[in-house]
Amino acid sequence: MVMTYLPVGAVRGDCPTSNRPRTCRTPDRKAVPTALAQSREAAVALAGFLSALQRFPVREAPQGDGRELADRDDDTRTAIARVAGVFDAAAMTSVWESALSAPGWNCPPVWFHGDFHTGNILTVNGRVSAVIDFGGLGVGDPARDMAIAFTLLSRTTRYVFRAALRVDDPTWARGRGWALATGLNAYCSYAASDARVAAQTTRQIAEALIG
Repeated sequence: MVMTYLPVGAVRGDCPTSNRPRTCRTPDRKAVPTALAQSREAAVALAGFLSALQRFPVREAPQGDGRELADRDDDTRTAIARVAGVFDAAAMTSVWESALSAPGWNCPPVWFHGDFHTGNILTVNGRVSAVIDFGGLGVGDPARDMAIAFTLLSRTTRYVFRAALRVDDPTWARGRGWALATGLNAYCSYAASDARVAAQTTRQIAEALIG
């Protein structure tokens, strides 16, 4: 069932419940940075989706995977050391420590997608049409959803996305940390055996370092 209260469609593998955003199925294609990185329209559409999602009531909402950014500290520092010959270790450490030291979310909890990256955005004719994979859906700090700005968008369109969503500095810093941490995790796990993942995560890490 298409969500009438979100500005783009959504897809989910299981049946919706009354207290979770409802979803639909669609044959659209997955988004790729080469097509949408410079699209201001895509940046606004993605921000609009998150804005609407965050306004949805959180009654009886799940808590997502429960992991906070700090829970990734050991794994992220280990990954930074592991790829120091490929990426700038000092720059990665600086981004990571800035994310950890940023003030936490001090507003009421809001819905987050939980896995909001390029692979879960669908398009039709070069335009954002749907969001898929709500397995990480939960409530709390929305910073993890900022990762889309670094997996799909460019530096220019990130500014458009951030302005449209009205993201404050601490949330943006934490979101940048999420993008770095998840990018490093995927790179270390799959880059050696999957060229597509290697390219995607290399871009994600590089964009997180650009800011």
